[in-house]
Amino acid sequence: MTSSRDPDALDAADPLARFRDAFVRPRGVIYLAGNSLGLLPKATVETVARTVETEWGESLVRGWNSHDWIGAPARVGGKIAGLIRAAPDEVIVADSTSVNLYKLAVAAMTARSDRPVVVSEPGDFPTDLYMLEGAVATLGGGRRLDLRATADIEAALTGEVALLVLCHAHYRGGAVRDMADLTAKAQAAGALVLWDLSHSAGVLDVDLNGCNADLAVGCGYKYLNGGPGAPAFLFVARRHQETLVSPLSGWFGHARPFAFEDGYEPAAGIARFACGTPPILSLAALECGVDLALEAGSAAAAAKARALGDLFIDRVGDALTLESPADAARRGGHVAFSHPDAYAIVQALIARGVIGDYREPDVMRFGLSPLTLSFAEVARAADLLVEVVRRRAYDDPVFRQRSKVT
Repeated sequence: MTSSRDPDALDAADPLARFRDAFVRPRGVIYLAGNSLGLLPKATVETVARTVETEWGESLVRGWNSHDWIGAPARVGGKIAGLIRAAPDEVIVADSTSVNLYKLAVAAMTARSDRPVVVSEPGDFPTDLYMLEGAVATLGGGRRLDLRATADIEAALTGEVALLVLCHAHYRGGAVRDMADLTAKAQAAGALVLWDLSHSAGVLDVDLNGCNADLAVGCGYKYLNGGPGAPAFLFVARRHQETLVSPLSGWFGHARPFAFEDGYEPAAGIARFACGTPPILSLAALECGVDLALEAGSAAAAAKARALGDLFIDRVGDALTLESPADAARRGGHVAFSHPDAYAIVQALIARGVIGDYREPDVMRFGLSPLTLSFAEVARAADLLVEVVRRRAYDDPVFRQRSKVT
């Protein structure tokens, strides 16, 4: 394929090019799955080794104080706040995205107990919908989950709605919602809004406080490069922190966790949304990825992600059906295409050193992580994709054999 966008010229002018050397990069691989699991920062290797060998190995239990393990969830949360334009005391690292979504959804529904409805969209990330189903069933009292297509969400925001829950960037096609507009409309109807930033933090220029956001959650292992199963984060606007109470009243969310009192009293501020003992080794890894994202800056990362996506789409041309918005301003950090043989195409690409991913029933996703990819790599990957499709190089039984994780 030909393109009016010259990848070499784009690389020469790339202000984020130097960050590629900050990551472990397997030889012979073009990695386009950072929207599922980010690359390993080189600093993480040394940091985790030090945390294990020196902090844990030598300090033992004293490490909670001497190495500020106790402060890690708030410290790393405060750094993430800088990526999503929140105040440092509005974000904390804790648990998983699913658990955090459950905590905030139940807290919001309890605070709006006279409103029985939670609104979301069919086709949003499944764990979000599963957790909302569970939250509604657990609370009972006539509460229900109302799933509405995008075009019908605004009409669904009636006086019965306690909470609107949506992914900011959709996990399949990468379409980005207008956070400010939807937040304002839901709040005008008296509802709270909970945003899932799992495909936004670290790749989009998110502005939670500028949008007057209420609540948000996000994961640490995608564009924040925190490692497999990295702990997640949650955001609660300062104005809601003293009125919302987590339903998971763990000891780290207690006002005085080391007083070991029998009764639960929620801590002040964002700390009340912590739960169990924080995973220190995982937090150490996550902090390395967050530090790199902060150094790069959200605006610069978002600008490069848009440019990478434009280049990829341009070079693929009409070889595949585009499932992502063509308009970069409405697209997240990944690009998706559909094809009846999508699974086999992805496997054929992996055999050629290009790692993307597949989502049922026919979608190929390609994550364009701005800190880890060059424009030349993205152009090469797009050209290989077109070659595989045009030559039907995927039409081999070995590429159709499904793995346990697809």
